[in-house]
Amino acid sequence: MGAHDTGTLGKAMAILDVVARSPSPMRFSDLLAATGEPRGTLHRRLHQMLEEGLLETGSDGRYSLGLRLMQFASVAWARNDLRTIVRPHLEALREKVGETVHFGVLNGVEIAYLDKVEALQNVRMHSRVGAVSPVYCTGIGKAALALLDDRILAELLPNISFRQFTQTTIRDGDQLLAAVRSVRQQGVAYDLEEHEPGICCIAVGIAAGEKACGVSITAPAYRADRQRLDSWREDLVDAARRIELELFARLGPGGRSVA
Repeated sequence: MGAHDTGTLGKAMAILDVVARSPSPMRFSDLLAATGEPRGTLHRRLHQMLEEGLLETGSDGRYSLGLRLMQFASVAWARNDLRTIVRPHLEALREKVGETVHFGVLNGVEIAYLDKVEALQNVRMHSRVGAVSPVYCTGIGKAALALLDDRILAELLPNISFRQFTQTTIRDGDQLLAAVRSVRQQGVAYDLEEHEPGICCIAVGIAAGEKACGVSITAPAYRADRQRLDSWREDLVDAARRIELELFARLGPGGRSVA
């Protein structure tokens, strides 16, 4: 693949990323402003992506992700080693606590949610598999950061843009480092309405080869105060350790499948 092809693929991926992160389908003018591409170039690229099924348009002409991407995602996720190993442990933990259980992996300065098992309760979380959240205001994020070497953590901090989601959101690098030190001392991380108002969680980090991951129990704040979160700690830590041991046994120290 030549330099031109690599650049073309990179531009297409950038467009997909912009569309994926948008809360609603995007107009051509929105994409033009977000990508900075020349109008004619962007028009041709979008036309090609529509033909390939990577994007689709509604009756209003706005762009959203295409069904072909969903097919790719479905196949990739069904064959994902992490998911097949982790899923039974998440389900067992949900049966014990009755609340929503998430599994996520650190990806740069974000947490990507790789799996989720819904609560048995009527009120459920709006989170979804494949979504990403900032590391500094999520339980899994802080739990995963606590696994990192201090040198790697220091290199990561300047890349974080702190946004105030709620009154309790961590505001800067110093607060985040203090939170990471607390996680290392306590063995668990918390999200006390830091990312979404009314949502709390307790999380534990999981080392999966070279990947920093985590598992969390999440619930509405009205039924998950700090005391309630701590009551789940033993089951959560036990599930995390079982996941970690099985990942090491089946994926090896590098996080890849062992024959």
